[in-house]
Amino acid sequence: MSAETWQLVAFTTRMAAFSTLLVIPIGVACAWGLARSRSRAKVLLETLVTLPLVLPPVVTGLVLLKLFGRRGPIGHWLHDQWHLDVVFTWRAVVIALVVMSLPLFVRAAQTAFEEINPQLENMARTLGASEWRVFLTVTLPLARRGVLAGALLAFARALGEFGATMMVAGNIPGQTTTMAVSIYQSVQLGQDAHAWGLAGIAAALAFGAVWASGLLLRRQRP
Repeated sequence: MSAETWQLVAFTTRMAAFSTLLVIPIGVACAWGLARSRSRAKVLLETLVTLPLVLPPVVTGLVLLKLFGRRGPIGHWLHDQWHLDVVFTWRAVVIALVVMSLPLFVRAAQTAFEEINPQLENMARTLGASEWRVFLTVTLPLARRGVLAGALLAFARALGEFGATMMVAGNIPGQTTTMAVSIYQSVQLGQDAHAWGLAGIAAALAFGAVWASGLLLRRQRP
């Protein structure tokens, strides 16, 4: 493998890992809220969270492009207040990966939270623990396998993301090009050997993450 190939692998892995770190706190909050919700709007909220999984990724990318572009509400504010551009930078890659991988994390973590016996949490409350302490010392430790499994699934999804990333970040060598984008470009240029090499690395990384996630989820179930 050439130095350029390993640079692509390192960049993609780094972006996937960073996006997963961002997904974890957001996803834990969403998953815990959905697991404990008794609202009639719960189904609607679950649908909204899951939507990026079923929408064409280019549609999600188009929405992000309109939101984070310089003329978009978020992009305009960031540029006006902080002189910060998002679209067609590595930041756009991270945002696309977060949005596309969040649903998988939430599904795994929500299941883990729902399987916790509420009596254990109630016992902690009767001993005087605050809601925040109950969550940190009882709820989260009991759901840790599901949370970690969700993180691995999110990481695997981020490694293979293409459509939304292409729309909002483009294909700028050394700045926004991920393995998936490079594979697509290599096929278009007839560089099949390069494409297959990257595909093999991507498949190995994704297989390892999904396999580990499956082991954790299996152990989570009684």
